[in-house]
Amino acid sequence: MSQQFGDFQYEIYLDALEGRTPKYPVDFASLERKAAESLPPWVYSYVAGGCGDEHTQRANARAFEHWGIVPRMLNGAEQRDLSVPLFGMDLPSPLFLAPIGVIGLCSQDFHGDIRTAEASARTGVPMVASTFTMDAMEEVAPHAGTTPGLFQLYTSRDKDLTESLVRRAERAGYRGIVVTVDAWTAGWRPRDLNTGNFPQLRGHCLANYFSDETFRARLDRSPEEDPRAAVREWTGIWGNALRWEDLDWLRSLTRLPLLVKGLCHPDDVRRARDHGVDGIYCSNHGGRQANGGIPAIDLLPEVVRAADGLPVLFDSGVRSGTDAAKALALGATAVGIGRPYAYALAVGGTDGLVHQLRSLLAELDLFMAVDGHPSPAALRAAGARRVP
Repeated sequence: MSQQFGDFQYEIYLDALEGRTPKYPVDFASLERKAAESLPPWVYSYVAGGCGDEHTQRANARAFEHWGIVPRMLNGAEQRDLSVPLFGMDLPSPLFLAPIGVIGLCSQDFHGDIRTAEASARTGVPMVASTFTMDAMEEVAPHAGTTPGLFQLYTSRDKDLTESLVRRAERAGYRGIVVTVDAWTAGWRPRDLNTGNFPQLRGHCLANYFSDETFRARLDRSPEEDPRAAVREWTGIWGNALRWEDLDWLRSLTRLPLLVKGLCHPDDVRRARDHGVDGIYCSNHGGRQANGGIPAIDLLPEVVRAADGLPVLFDSGVRSGTDAAKALALGATAVGIGRPYAYALAVGGTDGLVHQLRSLLAELDLFMAVDGHPSPAALRAAGARRVP
């Protein structure tokens, strides 16, 4: 019998027979507690915090409790195939690492982007690299090895700079461009406002800007010589509220697959399709950008129907492999992991993140085994039902 992701549990149990219990937690609650102890308070606050009173952030996670999957038995689920095709890539599982703009700060050495890429290489779970990184995209990409990755784009008010970032992502080997449309300005985040904590304004996670020749040409002195002036210049050009016609321009910049992140209304999805995008990314930014919204998982079925066959990536509130299974059952092509991987990186660096990804994959795999779903396609066919 071939190895399955769920076999990770037997590694843990067999190690325990030799007196070796897991070095890192396998559950989100324990991981979150350890991350709070491991991260500098200002980093933890930024990662853990959400918008307003954080109701939407909490609702995102709780909403998964109101969806259930009906088991299907006697169908050969002792062997599962979790692989999914996506934009010409054959991925070993439907999980991916969602873009996190301060992931570089989440590892103890402040090179979290590279550590994430290393974990991606070891697990086959793709990384969506953020525009905001501590290390330039060209330095991050090689560490992912043969695991493909995508590049998340924040568009600038300087169109030449936006084009430069896209060209660099192409040359660095990223396999798609994910344009985020719900974060052109920061949402109201009391945790950070109460401490005046905005990492980018302190010069963190701007390596892709400071290493860009188009951006550097805007400066009188290099970022190395005058970092404060470089940050001030960045604040003046960051934050471009896109319009629909801008998708046509972005589409013209690259032949890479183009996805739009932050779409939750079916009409927006249909309009994005009309503008030639290759994929939809259903997300409400994990509740970090706007409070008072509907949990993203509850909007996913309508988004999938409106996508009409286009791949739909999903994140927001995913805390476990079981959550991922429910998103797949509701039609997601691939499911993004957010805070769990940030916390794992904080607790154990690359090794901690590999452990967490193997835990999530094992839980997803075992859920499918026990409930009788041998593939993500089988999960989608079974669907999910609302429960009280």
